[in-house]
Amino acid sequence: MTDFTATRAMFDLPDGVIYLDGNSLGPLPRGVADRVARTIADEWGKMLITGWNDAGWMDLPARVGDRVGRLIGAAPGTVTMGDTLSIKVYQALASALELRPERRVILSDTGNFPSDLYIADGLCRTLGRGHTLRTAPPEDVAKALDDSVAVLMLTEVDYRTGRKHDMARLIAQAHDMGALVVWDLAHSAGAIPVDVTTAKADFAVGCSYKYLNSGPGGPAFIYVAPHLAEDARPALSGWLGHESPFAFEPDYRPAEGVARMRVGTPAILQLAALDAALDVWDKVTLEDVRQRSLELQQKFLESVEAGCPELTLASPRDPAMRGSQISFRHPNGYAIIQALIARGVIGDFRAPDILRFGITPLYLSDQDIERAAILLTEVMTQRSWDKPEYHRRAKVT
Repeated sequence: MTDFTATRAMFDLPDGVIYLDGNSLGPLPRGVADRVARTIADEWGKMLITGWNDAGWMDLPARVGDRVGRLIGAAPGTVTMGDTLSIKVYQALASALELRPERRVILSDTGNFPSDLYIADGLCRTLGRGHTLRTAPPEDVAKALDDSVAVLMLTEVDYRTGRKHDMARLIAQAHDMGALVVWDLAHSAGAIPVDVTTAKADFAVGCSYKYLNSGPGGPAFIYVAPHLAEDARPALSGWLGHESPFAFEPDYRPAEGVARMRVGTPAILQLAALDAALDVWDKVTLEDVRQRSLELQQKFLESVEAGCPELTLASPRDPAMRGSQISFRHPNGYAIIQALIARGVIGDFRAPDILRFGITPLYLSDQDIERAAILLTEVMTQRSWDKPEYHRRAKVT
């Protein structure tokens, strides 16, 4: 059984802050600062360019990829790290479309993260071969799947509401229809149990700065199923995806397996931060994390609904249908969140009216959840949010 008191001690949390925004940016694990400092001083500082060999920098994308792979049910050697999630979505989607040349439809849902939809639309325009992006309401995706679909592209957990797709069922249905699947794990990896192997995922992508706590701008990851890895052609054919990058050949030859999905020079400081952050996961199981998350979610949900009748639940009421967050709706959601942040409870806002709270048991306790609900109730009952400074929008909401 996971000791969540011990995992809490592994995070450097500011005094007086209850952090309910780890679903957007995870907090700082205690070992990360020292690890990055050593990478800077002892490796970059003393080894200079020899660090690529002597410090093992060149192997970090694969080695850290295997550590992330363990959390998503991927076999060793099937996950690599680097770039941003948007780039990895582009790579996976472009590769999948090329593997289904006779089809022209990308199917997604209307609740998907806008960046994924923008990338899909832009790729359709770039290809110029009649590809189209089709979206359906999240609950209607299964009905929208037909034999015209080349790729089903879904984010498992809705970034606004926390609604969770049944990905195993949808992947099986897509395969029955002859389609491939790109599975976005941005709000799944490190939050809920994931098994890309058992679910027979084709491609999976995700970021590391949310539940995996790698820090702002942390590297993304991509998984390619082994049976597709030698046929998937990376749309971004970067030099480090070459079979022999230091041969500096004029023509591209893809590396074996998922290594071909590497693009440019890896961000070593970010990878070092992620490598250290992943140490937390050596002490927990995702099954325990999921069980504890649902317990804390239910406590928060019951307390908020009892004290804040003006807030409307936006997340599914069925806990099995939720990721690791609880969301509510209110026309003045932005101002409410700002008033709550001023009281030391950090959640976030998503347009047009979503108050979003990430429930991450690695560092949240029953007392945190109770206190957060009490303060939210005070903000609502006293209308503390209705001040000019709380309505003033910042660049990042």
